[in-house]
Amino acid sequence: MADIIDGKKISARVKEKIKAEVSALKDKNIEAGLAVVIVGDNPASRVYVNAKKKACAEVGINSYEYALPEDTTQQELLDLVNILNSDDKVDGILVQMPLPKHINENDIINSIIPNKDVDAFHPVNVGKIMIGDYSFLPCTPAGVMELIKSTGISIKGKDCVVIGRSNIVGKPMSMLLLHESGTVTICHSKTKDLKEKCKSADILVAAVGVANLITADMVKEGAVVIDVGMNRLADGKLCGDVDFENVSKVAGYITPVPGGVGPMTIAMLLENTLTSAKIKNIIK
Repeated sequence: MADIIDGKKISARVKEKIKAEVSALKDKNIEAGLAVVIVGDNPASRVYVNAKKKACAEVGINSYEYALPEDTTQQELLDLVNILNSDDKVDGILVQMPLPKHINENDIINSIIPNKDVDAFHPVNVGKIMIGDYSFLPCTPAGVMELIKSTGISIKGKDCVVIGRSNIVGKPMSMLLLHESGTVTICHSKTKDLKEKCKSADILVAAVGVANLITADMVKEGAVVIDVGMNRLADGKLCGDVDFENVSKVAGYITPVPGGVGPMTIAMLLENTLTSAKIKNIIK
């Protein structure tokens, strides 16, 4: 039976460390600040924004919410981002996705200056991740790396399989594993023999958004299995991309859904905001 990787416990440890660092900055009259922008009334987005604001309060980071109506124009949103770019009390800017369809998400991402891009979505930050010379990491992949490291298993030389090729998770996840000297295979909807490729993985990261896609017969015995998926079944229950009940009988380590990757994503957002504040104030 697999050991459960408890994202809640690990994120709590990360947040305690951040809280101590934020407190030390305040002793020097430096306060870290995160601006969170939400456009429209998407219920899921509101839940995420509230969770991020709550996490900021827990560690002592100032949060500033900008809630805009659904009919906000792209130019109005760009104007707000431009104001936040030059606002000295704001160290990180997060524009909650998805945005209304009339707004081009890439244009908004590109308008955030790289040193306040705490999601690490800006092309400059993406390029830095590619070459391994970065200040920020995308929050979910960074959280996954912390979860893997918590097992005590070295990534070096391991066969790593990432299922999913999104810009938010799959691609940066693959690069982070590669930077740790893992041998990485990226799988996606057009991959042939997915089962065999997954079965070869010492470390398997599933990030596709398909409920229970990964079954026990696709997993190597003793593998580390990280489930990034968050899906809602017809009965309203949440589940991941991994058939947890059966895969946990084969894997060595596994993350639950919920309570695995999710808490780590928010913890890494706080870490990035703190990092931005330290860079701005030339603190190592």
